[in-house]
Amino acid sequence: MDKEKETRTSKFLSLVLRHQPETIHLEIDANGWANVQDLLQKINLYAFELTLNELEFVVSNNSKKRFTFSNDLTRIRASQGHSLEINLELQAETPPPVLYHGTATKNLDSIRRSGLVKGQRHHVHLSADIDTAIKVGQRYGKPVVLKINTALMHEQGQLFYCSANGVWLTEQVPSSFIEFS
Repeated sequence: MDKEKETRTSKFLSLVLRHQPETIHLEIDANGWANVQDLLQKINLYAFELTLNELEFVVSNNSKKRFTFSNDLTRIRASQGHSLEINLELQAETPPPVLYHGTATKNLDSIRRSGLVKGQRHHVHLSADIDTAIKVGQRYGKPVVLKINTALMHEQGQLFYCSANGVWLTEQVPSSFIEFS
C-alpha cells in the first residue's frame, strides 16, 4: 500500500469510527465497535476501494495505534478520541506520577485560565513520553509540552484510564496540576 493511500485510509477511518459513521451509513455499537465486513463494504461503496489486507495493514502500521480489531478480527474500533457517545469499557488505573500534554503555544493563555478541558471529546489526552507530546503539539502550531502532576491528581481522586494504544485519558486537568515550563 502506498503512503498516500495509507494516510487517506487512516484519516477516513478516524472520521467514520470516531466522529461521523453516518458518512457511509455505518453502524457502530455502544462500545464503538463496527463490523469489519460492513465497514469494508461501505467504504468501497461510498468512498474508495479498500481490501481487508489493506485495512489490516493500516491498523497494524498506524504509528499512533488509533484503531484496534476485536480478538476474532470481526470488529474494529478507534482506540480513543471519539466525539460520539460510546463506552470504551476502560477501567480506572493508577497513572505514572507524571504525564505530558502536547499543545501549541497559542493555547497557553486559555490553559492557564481553565486547565485542560476535554472539549467535544470524552477525555483529555495525555502522553507517557515527551516525544509523543511534542508530535501532538506540532499538529496545532508551535509545540509546547506541559508536565502534569498525575500522582497528586490521582491522590486527590481524579480517575485515569489507559486506552488500547497507550494514551492516558482523564476528564480534566486543572491548571494547578500543570507545570508550564
